[in-house]
Amino acid sequence: MIMKRFYEDKLAQASFLLGSAGEAVIIDPNRDVKRYLDAARAEGLRITAVTETHIHADFVSGARELARCTGATLCVSAEGGADWQYAFAGEPGVQRLHHRDSIRAGKVCLDVLHTPGHTPEHLTFLLTDQATSSEPVGAFTGDFIFAGDVGRPDLLERAAGVAGAMETGARQLFASLKAFTTQPDRLMLWPGHGAGSACGKKLGGMPVTTLGYEKLANWAFQEKDEERFVETVLQDQPDPPRYFAEMKRVNRIGTGATAAFPEPIEPEALVDVLSADGRRQIVDLRASAVFAAGFIPGTISIPLDRGFLNYAGTLLCAEQQIYLIGPDESAVREATSALSLIGLDQVAGWGDLKVLDCWRQKHRKLAAMEQLTVPEWQAQRKSRQVVLDVRASTEFRAGHIPGAVHIPLGRLPETASRLPADSEIVVHCQGGVRSPIALSVLVKMGFRNVVNLSGGFHDYQRNGLPVETGA
Repeated sequence: MIMKRFYEDKLAQASFLLGSAGEAVIIDPNRDVKRYLDAARAEGLRITAVTETHIHADFVSGARELARCTGATLCVSAEGGADWQYAFAGEPGVQRLHHRDSIRAGKVCLDVLHTPGHTPEHLTFLLTDQATSSEPVGAFTGDFIFAGDVGRPDLLERAAGVAGAMETGARQLFASLKAFTTQPDRLMLWPGHGAGSACGKKLGGMPVTTLGYEKLANWAFQEKDEERFVETVLQDQPDPPRYFAEMKRVNRIGTGATAAFPEPIEPEALVDVLSADGRRQIVDLRASAVFAAGFIPGTISIPLDRGFLNYAGTLLCAEQQIYLIGPDESAVREATSALSLIGLDQVAGWGDLKVLDCWRQKHRKLAAMEQLTVPEWQAQRKSRQVVLDVRASTEFRAGHIPGAVHIPLGRLPETASRLPADSEIVVHCQGGVRSPIALSVLVKMGFRNVVNLSGGFHDYQRNGLPVETGA
């Protein structure tokens, strides 16, 4: 048996290739289908089946496109009830999977288990390598069981607006875990996400674990009381990125190939775009500290790092055109490819750092963020000053600066208008990564008297200053 794991760092997302006797099955592919085609070709395998554990909320599925371009059977869940069926499930070449069905590729067999909780239609695939044994060796658990955690059951209600879904999902998840514990402890588990994903609270970084280890180390297996389990699994879940709701819709109806890479725009033309319409989505890919030292007003700072897609999916609108400013074409290509993974396909053009020089020539200077350390801020704190905390709700409840206004970064575009325009706004996050992004959003919205508290709440606590807890 051939097995390959593909891991997309920007999504903290895993997908898999399993091959045997010249055939292969792909599990949970994302939109970068070329990686699976190349891997199968390198191993001399023909992709005969493509499947996924559930209708994903955190990335655009590549399953339908991969099946289309390979002629493979597309295998999708038929569980969960009428509201959770794929819109294209009745098309030719699509196999609807029920509990105890199976998928085969050569001597590889994937037995289908319905494991609802994270979503009603969720499946787990039990792997048997029939070339060596008739007993299962492992399971691909998707967003059901992670290393150290379980899939969150609140997303349908909190991200997609399905009222009452999270308690129902939590109870389904409890039952699914109880049923799954009858599997042998030696069973290897390959989860669909790792640390950094918003699909759980405290995901571990291990790419593979075992059922026996999770029974010992995973909190969800320790909790035997259903009511306490429901309370715990729903408590302190991170705020879901705004784009999650759209991904559910897109993946249910299916999507096509990614858009072509856009042409570069001359610096003068890109400056004209900025000058003509301040509502345009123009993203500066440089590191936060570099951006803060000099930037074009109206651009949004989203550094091209591991958190890029989380912030992009929170702050950018899929229906509006996006322009990118990056150090070179390679960075812009990386960003464009990443954005396509979450359905942000409207990249209309890009420019390199010459656009900054062009802006400087036309407007004399770039904008810069005022920065204050915690001691500097304390020494000159003003009575009409607003302290804006842009951390997640769980972070704010755990401890915050007394009197701070709390608006999570992802909610700034629609709620920052409640901030007083005539007051100085001091923005902070936990350690200084999110606050420059937040400042760029505020400047784009027209706020001018904004200051970044460098070092964030971490430095505030380190200075021994008073802290409040609770909402």
